[in-house]
Amino acid sequence: MDTMFIIMLVVIVLALAFDFINGFHDTANAIATSVSTRALKPRTAILMAAVMNFLGALMFTGVAKTIGGKVADPTKLDNGLEILIATLLAAIIWNLVTWWFGIPSSSSHALIGALAGAVYVGGGHDKVNWGGFSTIIEGLLISPLIAFALGYIVMTILKWIFASKSPHTVNKGFRTMQILTAALQSFTHGTNDAQKAMGIITFALVTAKYQSTMDVPLWVKISAATAMALGTSIGGWKIIKTMGTKIFKIEPINGFAADMSAASVIFSATLTNLPVSSTHAITSAILGVGSAKRFSAVKWGVAGTIVVSWVITIPISAVLSGLIFTVLF
Repeated sequence: MDTMFIIMLVVIVLALAFDFINGFHDTANAIATSVSTRALKPRTAILMAAVMNFLGALMFTGVAKTIGGKVADPTKLDNGLEILIATLLAAIIWNLVTWWFGIPSSSSHALIGALAGAVYVGGGHDKVNWGGFSTIIEGLLISPLIAFALGYIVMTILKWIFASKSPHTVNKGFRTMQILTAALQSFTHGTNDAQKAMGIITFALVTAKYQSTMDVPLWVKISAATAMALGTSIGGWKIIKTMGTKIFKIEPINGFAADMSAASVIFSATLTNLPVSSTHAITSAILGVGSAKRFSAVKWGVAGTIVVSWVITIPISAVLSGLIFTVLF
């Protein structure tokens, strides 16, 4: 068994491990609101999220090609596999740290930042496709703003439509609707987030010359979808608590508005082949919905902590991957 093949296997294992961790790290994105309002029991919500994540992950590959080819050209890296190992280790470490502390940070930011940092250190400044990297960053930064605005608008419209109805009647109806929006949110999460591991594995296959294009093989799709679904089935309870209860007291109508807003942003990004952070989308949508409900109802201190984690994730992941590459290779 040659060295190249062994390193390739290490990259695949780490990529699937990242996808698995992404699954339980980001489970909260899809089900936090429905669990906090008791629209779904926790175990039912997690099972549904796992199934919908799996289905979503199988149906699209555009984001995978963006992840695999926009930051760097795998055919121009002599040590591409080693760079990917440093990338994945850094992203996994940051995901585990933020999961442990219950911070809903972005797996997408961690992966993109780590990849850029590892390519910069391992390949040099000129090996980073700064134009492609900037395009991805723009999408990651703009999507939370759109999700916030959409959440605010949707909640404002719902408040106006149901102003004359009793809160009990409204929330009873929306508690049922939340089951559908949680399923939709889980599906869109799979269409975007699972593709990031697919893109890394395909990047590795091209680097190792096992294939010549960024087309995602079927076995990569199935493997990544399965890893994310299994991770989702574990659940990320600490982040679920933060998302579902610590930003503001979410009622079923709020959860419905937040889930619809976030799912719309994520799926729109998937259709345009842009990787976005499902964590940022749903958190921003919750903040927008809370602001529309009552600005003072939002715990802005908690929101500020979350925003800080957004800002620092990319640079920390980039530095961490660069250090890991330097130490290991």
